[in-house]
Order: sequence, then C-alpha cells, then structure tokens
Amino acid sequence: MRDPDEFDAFYKDARERLLVQTFALTGDLAASRSAVRDAFIVAWHRWRKLSVLDDPESVVRPQAWRLAQRRHTARVWHRDKDISPDVKATLDALGKLSATERRTLVLTQLAAVSMPQMAREVGLTREAAERDLQHAATQLSLALDIQVPALRSRFDEVAESVTGTVRWPRATIVRRAGAARRRTHTVVGVTAAVAALVVTGSLLSNATGVRPTLDRAVGAAPEIGGAPSTGDPSDPAVAQSEPPAPTLPETSLLGVSDLGARYDLDWTITDTTGNDDGTGMVLPCQRERYADPRGEAALVRVFDAPETKRTGALSSTQMVEASGTEKRAKQTYRTLGSWFGDCLQEQIQLLSTTAPQDVGDQAIQVVLRSWAKPRGTYVLGVARTGVYTTTTLVASGVDDDAGPSARRASARLLSSAVDKLCQLPEGGACGSADAGVEPRAPLPAGPAPAMLSEIDLPRVTGVTRPWIGTEPRSALTNDAASSCDTTEFTGKFQGKPISNNATRTFVIPRAKLPTEFGLTQSVGSLPGKRAAALVERVRSQLSGCDALNTRITRLASTDTGTTSLTAWRLRVEVSDERTLTFLMAIIRDGRAVSQIGFLPSTPGDLSTPQFVGLANRALLRLGRLPKPAGS
Repeated sequence: MRDPDEFDAFYKDARERLLVQTFALTGDLAASRSAVRDAFIVAWHRWRKLSVLDDPESVVRPQAWRLAQRRHTARVWHRDKDISPDVKATLDALGKLSATERRTLVLTQLAAVSMPQMAREVGLTREAAERDLQHAATQLSLALDIQVPALRSRFDEVAESVTGTVRWPRATIVRRAGAARRRTHTVVGVTAAVAALVVTGSLLSNATGVRPTLDRAVGAAPEIGGAPSTGDPSDPAVAQSEPPAPTLPETSLLGVSDLGARYDLDWTITDTTGNDDGTGMVLPCQRERYADPRGEAALVRVFDAPETKRTGALSSTQMVEASGTEKRAKQTYRTLGSWFGDCLQEQIQLLSTTAPQDVGDQAIQVVLRSWAKPRGTYVLGVARTGVYTTTTLVASGVDDDAGPSARRASARLLSSAVDKLCQLPEGGACGSADAGVEPRAPLPAGPAPAMLSEIDLPRVTGVTRPWIGTEPRSALTNDAASSCDTTEFTGKFQGKPISNNATRTFVIPRAKLPTEFGLTQSVGSLPGKRAAALVERVRSQLSGCDALNTRITRLASTDTGTTSLTAWRLRVEVSDERTLTFLMAIIRDGRAVSQIGFLPSTPGDLSTPQFVGLANRALLRLGRLPKPAGS
C-alpha cells in the first residue's frame, strides 16, 4: 500500500526547493510552478516505487526540470515585474550559460547534491561535470562582477525572491490527481483522458463524479500578479487544466553497456540534455529542434568511442520525445521518418531502408552516406512505443555501405532503447533481443514520390558539388530514350493512353561539366499487359539495334513477372577521337513503367554497380505511381 502521509510530508518538504531550482533554470515562475505540481502528480502515480528509494527527490527533480524547460518557450523571459535588479541580473547571466552549465550550478548551489550525484544527473563523467561546473561558475562571476565564493549569496537571493510566493494545491488534491492519472492510463488511455479534459474543462474526474481542480478555476484571479487569466499555458490559472506530462527519466536512456553490447568498444557518455540549448540540431537531416513541437518532454544523450582504422571516428546519439497522446506520437514518428527518408541536406545519399522486426509499435531504419565534410556513414533507427518516440544514430567516419551486420547491430540497439521506454507507464510494445531487419521500400522523397530524388543519386567521379533536380513535368518528350529505341511516355501505346506521365532531369550546376551531362527519368502507367509489352519492345529494340558504330552491352536483367529491370551501356563512336557513352535502363512494377538515361562525362561518371543500383532504387519507388486512368 502507498503511504499517503509519507507522500504528503515529502510533497510539503520538497516543493519549494524544486520551485526555486526550476525558476533559476528558466526565469519563468508560472512554468516552474506548474512543472513542480505536475511532477508531484506523476510521483504519486509511481509512489510505490519511489517511496522505497533513499532519495525520491532525485527522481522527481529531473522530471520537474524538464517540464519547466519545455513549458518555458523561446520567447522573452516571463518574469514578475517586482523582481529585484540583482535577481534579474543573476537570471540573465544564468540564461547565457549552456543548459548543462546551468544545471551543474543549480544542482550544487540549490540542491546541495554530492559531486558524483551531480555528474550522474547531468549525464557526464565526474571529471567532465567538474570542468563544466568550474567554467560555469567563472563565467557567472565575471558576468555579475563578483568573486566565485559570492555566487552563493546571489543564489540565495533568487531563492528568497520566490519562496512563499506561490499558493500550492493541497496534498490530497495532488494525490487524487495522481490516482486519477493511473486510472486513465489503465482504463481509458491517454487520448480519452485528454478528450475528457477538453470537454469538461476540468483537470480530472474521480469515480464519484467530483471534479477537483488543483487550484482555482480557469479564469479566476491568479495567485501571482493579480491579473486575470491571459490564456497563456504558462499562466498558473491556465496551466492547472493541463494533464500531467508523460514520465521521461534519464534512466530510460541507453547507457554505455547498451552500446558496448552491440559495438565492442569503450564508449563514454559526453552529454545528456533536454535539447533546450543551442540550435537543437543534434541529428543529420534534422529540420526542427523537436519533431513534436508540442511534446511534453525530450532527452538527448551523446556517446563517443575511440577512433579505429576499421570504423574511423565513431559516435552515437539517442533522442527521445514524449508526446501528450499516442496519436501525436504517431505523427512524431512520421515526422522523423520524413526528415531522414527525404533528407534536405546537400550531398547526402540514401543507401538503404529497412524495417527492424519486433521493435516497439513502429520502427524504421535508414542508412545515409555523407559526401560533405566530415564524410561518413549514418545508420539511423526510429521507433515508437506508446507515447514515446526514440531515434538512435550510429555515425562512422568511414565511407561504407553499412552492410547486414551493421544494420543488424543498429536494429538491436534501437530495440534496447525501446525496451527501456516500454517499461514506463505510457509505453507500448517492447523490443526483441535478437531483432533483425527486412528490406522495405524507401520512404517518400522529393516532389514526385514515385520518381528518383536527389537523395537517391550517388556521387559521380571527380565531382564534389551536389545534384539538383528539375521540377517534374509532363513527359511530352523523353530524353531518357537511347539512340536505339523510340520510347515515348505521351499519347497511346497499343491503343491505350499512357497515364500519369512525367519526366525530370538531374544535373550538377557549377561543376564545369559538359552541357550534355545529366540523368533523366521518365515514368508512365498503362494496363498491366500493355506495360509489359512496352518493356519487351524496348528490350527487342536494344537487342536488334544495328546502328552504325554502336556497341551495346547488357549490364543487368531481372524479371519476376510483376517487376522487371534491364540496363545497358551504349558506346557510340562519334569520330576516330571521340566515343560517346550512354547508360539506359527500362523498369516496370506492375502497371508502372520508367526509363532512365544517363549521359556521363570525364569527370562525372557512374560505375556499373552504381547505375544498376540506381535503377533498382527507381524500381522500389515506382510502385507509388498511381494506377492508369480508367483502371
């Protein structure tokens, strides 16, 4: 049984300390108050486990800090107008430090933890944490123009400025909210609970129909400042109606032992944050700080390993986001997939897309290669379990294709990450210890998902600049055709119109290449038998081509009945001194047909495996082409 008296005593003893700490971190009293309150609601939800700990405050504290930092947005700091100049100066100076440096100072000045515990809570080694603390204290003292020993008095002033200024909900109401939170998770789920809150306008409803609030009703005069509610979520009169955020403790992140089990190296943790500092861009191809901008919590942990000849400089990053509902978590998962599957970063090539098996509720894995400096290979896994979405990155400084063993190791690392998150109250399916991967079609990319995109194209020899594709247009002409075939993707074929026809060309601007250099793809859809007949006609034309001074080599040919791919190299002797090379492929997926033509140059060539691999990628994407008209 949970002891309510023990919890009540803990709540009354720790809430002011946590308020002071979160206020020092954010400078936002309203966000700090609501964060501390909701952290205690979660604590009562988990009190059976927390009550046996020697220091339950060490678990509630990170939860309150993360909630406060998430609720305090990037706007100008929201502070009470009556704040003293000295306190304002201290908060301003703290705000200029990194998130990790602020945390080290607050832990040592306002939480009175030991140095080893401080290092654990900020996710650094003791030596690294001590360096950050020393640097933070020096920077803060310089900004305030005081000696380092005098910093304690400035933190005391911050504490005095907010202590006793907040009206807290009674412990019984906090416990009732925590109990209702447990019921909503086990009976109707997070989504139904949130919907009920919107409809009723109250925080929680107990089994007897009594709807307690944590404080005053929304719209009543707030406790701070005396003004009516503004509708701002950080306003204490509004924040009370927010449901408690999902739990996201740092213990739910991967550790060095998890990395070591998959990659036999001596890993170290270099940083653990809420990703609320700097640009927030911690992953390749990342477009925003958070995939869920309205998420409830986020954590990022970075690992490093010694450089080896085999792997080069190896590093790993894990990012976790907690969404308010499972529906929002599904959207977060899709957003992350779009970041990595349709990377907007130049000189990034998609090598493969696979699906980890038996890993969470949803999982995907992509392997990317970077041609920009620093060059390397990225194996990225994204998985969702319940309301949690996690991304794992293993970055190598070696240009390789991340073969089956590397993809399998990454999938199992992702599975380990899911296993830690699925144990949380809002978690879903867990992972498999021997998770494997299966190939799957690449995620949609570019303006025409059924066609090739820049991310599919390999680097050509001797050229460092990126590929650029034209906008898809109607295929009135087909520049992908060779000199031996007369394939068109407009009009009719065997009496049936070609639907969904489109063409686009890829070039490399400002690379000083010949004007004829480029790669063109054309697509169209026909009824199944006509599509197969069109492919056979191209094959026949290439086989029987007797063009003067033309030598044709078949590079690849596959046919499964519903899909087919054939690729050729054509060498045309234009003169005694010049030979023109043209690579061409014709592919089909059911009723969709595509032709690819590449005119290389020197520099600016593709190897046979590169071109055949590109044709296979086009085949994987072609299945997204709509059905022909009238089918």
